[in-house]
Amino acid sequence: MQNIEQIYEKYFEIVNKYLFCLTHNYDISEELTQETFYRAVKKIDTYKGECKISVWLCQIAKNIWYDECRKNKKLINEGENALFDIQTLNTLEEQVISNDEKVSLYRQMQKLDEKTREVLYLRITGELSFKEIGIILNKTDNWARVTFYRGKNKLKEVDWYEREERL
Repeated sequence: MQNIEQIYEKYFEIVNKYLFCLTHNYDISEELTQETFYRAVKKIDTYKGECKISVWLCQIAKNIWYDECRKNKKLINEGENALFDIQTLNTLEEQVISNDEKVSLYRQMQKLDEKTREVLYLRITGELSFKEIGIILNKTDNWARVTFYRGKNKLKEVDWYEREERL
C-alpha cells in the first residue's frame, strides 16, 4: 500500500474535481477534499482493496457532500434564514460573474475559425467526448483533441493580448 502522502498527491486533484462537479464552488470543493483525506486517513484500515483507491476516496467525498447538504438543509429548516440569504446572495453574485465570463468567452470564440469554434462548442456546452465530436464532424477523435487544444491556446492568447491592451 502507498503511504498517505503519495495517495494525497496522486488523488487530490481527482477528488477535488469530483467535488467541484457536485458543489460548483471551488472553495467548498477544496474544503471538502481536505475533509475527505482526513476521514480517509482515519479509516484507511477499512479499505479492502476491492476497488481503486480513487473510487474509495470519491465515495467518501460523496458521503461528506451529502452530509453537508443535510446539515445545511437542517440549518435552513431551523429558521437560520440569514445564513440562507447570505448564501443565496453569494450564489447570485457568482452567477452574474460567471455569466459575464461566459459572454466574454463566447465573444472570443467567435474570432476562431468555424471548425475550431464548433469543436469548442461541442466540448464545452455539449460536454461531448473527443470521440463523439470526431464522429459528429466525420473526423478522428485525435483530430478533435488537437483542434480543441489549439483553440483553447488561441483563446488564451487573445485573452492575454486584450488584457495587455487594457493596461
